[in-house]
Amino acid sequence: MARGISESDVHTAADELVSRGERPTVERIRSHLGTGSPNTVTRWLDTWWKGLGDRLKPERPSLNNAPAALAQLAGEWWALAQEHAREVILFELAGVRQELSNARSELQSEEQRFSDEASRLRATASESAHAERIALSQVAELRGLVDHLRSQLEESREQCSLSDRRFEQASAVAAAAEARVAELQQLARSERDSLTQHTRSVEDRAMVEIDRARQESKELRSQLNNSEKLHRSIVRTLTIDLESAKQCAIEASKDLERHRTKSAVLEEQLSRIPAAIETALRTKRRSASPRKQAQTKQKKR
Repeated sequence: MARGISESDVHTAADELVSRGERPTVERIRSHLGTGSPNTVTRWLDTWWKGLGDRLKPERPSLNNAPAALAQLAGEWWALAQEHAREVILFELAGVRQELSNARSELQSEEQRFSDEASRLRATASESAHAERIALSQVAELRGLVDHLRSQLEESREQCSLSDRRFEQASAVAAAAEARVAELQQLARSERDSLTQHTRSVEDRAMVEIDRARQESKELRSQLNNSEKLHRSIVRTLTIDLESAKQCAIEASKDLERHRTKSAVLEEQLSRIPAAIETALRTKRRSASPRKQAQTKQKKR
């Protein structure tokens, strides 16, 4: 069973193909990896091409303050320019290598022809000095051609070396960009984990506060219910006491009226007592005078 491939596998394979001077294609990447479906390779290869410009650039100007549309368009232009420059470099490198291969083939062919011609000239050298001079002339021309081809070969090698240095520089820039991307990804993961932990902490505190508020609300509702019950009980008690007080006031009013009537009778009776006493004293004095005179007489006898 073929194992699944990741985006990193496809990007690494594409980089290795470019380092060998080959244009990364779906089939070449699948052949290099030995696995992978065309759809998956195509999807990850598209992301590799999209990120190639950012990886090759040494440094891009900041567009933080530019409009979003302008920043997006500039990014697309930059990516296209980088991709075009990459393709031009690869195309020139392929052309130089092809020219070098053709020059080598021509050189080998010329050397072979020179060898054949030399053999023929050596075979016929004894026939004629004139033929020898012609052969020497031809040899000189061939040597000049060989020197010229060698000079072209040397120039091709220098151009190939220059292209290799450019490719090494591009690879170094790409490696630095990959390291920066990895650093930024690690930083993003760290910030995301920190933010996730902070969010969970806030949510936990919020849940605790919500539970506390619910409990306090429940207690307040219970206290309110108890207060309402107590209020109704007090109202009933006060109503009963008020009715009882009204009844007592009525009874007290009646008692007060009776007491007032009784007091008036007593006052009237009291007002009569002094006169009665006075009358009784007078009556008593009148009856006591004859008895006192009789006693006085009896003492004289």
